Amino acid sequence: MRTRLTEFIDQLRAAGVRASVAESLDAMAAASAVPTERDHLRAALAATLVKDAADRPAFDALFDRFFAAPGQVRGKGEQPQPIGEGIGRGPGQASASDRQSEERQPSKSAARDTAEREREKRQREQAAAAHLARRREVLVTAFESMESRLVEEAAMLVEELSRRLHAHLSRRLARAHRGRLNFRRTIRASLGTGGVPIDPIFRQRRPGKIDLVALCDLSHSTATAADFCLALLAPTSHFFRRVQLFGYVDRLVEISFERGHVIPHQPLDLAARSDFGNVLRQLWEQCEAAFTRNTVVLILGDARNNRRPPRADVLARLHARVRRVIWLNPETRRRWNTGDSVLASYTRHCDAVLAATNLRELTAAMKSALL
Repeated sequence: MRTRLTEFIDQLRAAGVRASVAESLDAMAAASAVPTERDHLRAALAATLVKDAADRPAFDALFDRFFAAPGQVRGKGEQPQPIGEGIGRGPGQASASDRQSEERQPSKSAARDTAEREREKRQREQAAAAHLARRREVLVTAFESMESRLVEEAAMLVEELSRRLHAHLSRRLARAHRGRLNFRRTIRASLGTGGVPIDPIFRQRRPGKIDLVALCDLSHSTATAADFCLALLAPTSHFFRRVQLFGYVDRLVEISFERGHVIPHQPLDLAARSDFGNVLRQLWEQCEAAFTRNTVVLILGDARNNRRPPRADVLARLHARVRRVIWLNPETRRRWNTGDSVLASYTRHCDAVLAATNLRELTAAMKSALL
């Protein structure tokens, strides 16, 4: 590079810029002391070789030809010359290979950043896929085979499902606020306005909010399903005029659902043998006056009655008094009406019997039952 600087100074003199030997030596020393970037080298050489501002354009033009930036076109016959090669380096000054490495460093750093972002993106996608797969597993796992760890995960998921059920009911009730459009009467009324239906006529809406009576089997085989059913039901209570909750095994007790737990209002032996026939009898005796055409009865249970009288006649009387009776069964369909199951005795007195073996089915059944 010392030779290169000598050639640069000679051509500078040939261009009419005066540079003494002392100034040339100063230029050599300055080039060794400054960082290797072109702008620093330009400033150092200009400070030592240019004494008249009128000479600066000639200096800059010659400097650009001798010390072209990477990728810059050089004059004919000129070869690229590393700026710092052959010059003694002061502290912290890099060689040409070091400087080229530094010039490549930003692109390497950008590549590393891009790779890191891609890796983080893949990790997020993998985590989201794993979460979605786990969620699906929780949704479709049968209540009867849920382990305690999975029950805890399902309980957290039920909070979200209950909010969705609440939103679903809210939208449905909002659409039904004025009743359905009476198309025939609307068209007839539009004859007076040239066929333009200015005033739509709606069917008469159903009278007020309905009453809900819910019975949940709290025996060991259906306890998990009962807990989740009540958890889904709890946030929707304000959609009904009145809600009565009952739990049962061999007898009927009023219950409440507080902070995720079922609270029986009277003693109940959870280890007793189920007797839904007796439960129906007690329900009729206690709530007969409350059963009206504005009442929906929701029953969750497996209809296993331990060979005891099913008392389907009581359910028949109840069904005749209320708007609807909906039965949710947490057992798989292949087990319905097997062994001591007497579901067939009750089915004929229900408006619908729906499978509720897992969270997905239970949520769908609740949507159907409550509207």
